[in-house]
Amino acid sequence: MQDLLTNWFPNVMDKTDKFWGSLSDTLLMTLWSGGLAFLIGGILGVLVVITRKGGILENAVVFRILDVVINFFRSIPFIILLAGLIGLTRLLMGTAIGVRGAIVPLVFGTAPFYARQTEQALSELDNGLIEAAQSMGTSVPGIVFRVYLRESIPSIVRGTTLTVISLIGLTAMAGAVGAGGIGDFAIRYGYNRNQFDVTIVSVITLVLLVGIVQLIGGLIVRKVSH
Repeated sequence: MQDLLTNWFPNVMDKTDKFWGSLSDTLLMTLWSGGLAFLIGGILGVLVVITRKGGILENAVVFRILDVVINFFRSIPFIILLAGLIGLTRLLMGTAIGVRGAIVPLVFGTAPFYARQTEQALSELDNGLIEAAQSMGTSVPGIVFRVYLRESIPSIVRGTTLTVISLIGLTAMAGAVGAGGIGDFAIRYGYNRNQFDVTIVSVITLVLLVGIVQLIGGLIVRKVSH
């Protein structure tokens, strides 16, 4: 098996330490930025739903501000976002390169997308459930956690799965500008040095990561659906 891999992917086998290090960087970027983006985006998505017209905390001003902010950051291409946030990234993380330097732009690039996914998931909920909870005197936090979030778990999981897949793609793009990870590995060796086997292995790795995320997401959706 070792000889077969060496024959097919000679340049990758010469750089196994760099490959595993790049894979680790991709996973770290995905976990850290994903966790922060899900928290921020989830909160924004909930606020958009409850403050919109007809929401349980209807507030046109807050809704408009949130809507504009989310749309603004969603409209910026990620590669431009990377460059535009260099100052803020250095201020918060102490560097604008490597895994740490990628987290801030990844969060800004992912949180608005997840906010819309959360908004869409919560919007699919039957208004009758909300009205029933209000008629029983359930508090706003109670409605948010016991009705909106609890009853929308399958849709939220689908949105989360889609967001993670998108985030993996963004980490690869961030690698092109020095963030590390599989994207950096593919650009540095596969593209710049014309080592085609490195490019092939990088693509296969990203496809496998996406496939694993889809598989896990599908299993969770089937388990929590009722």
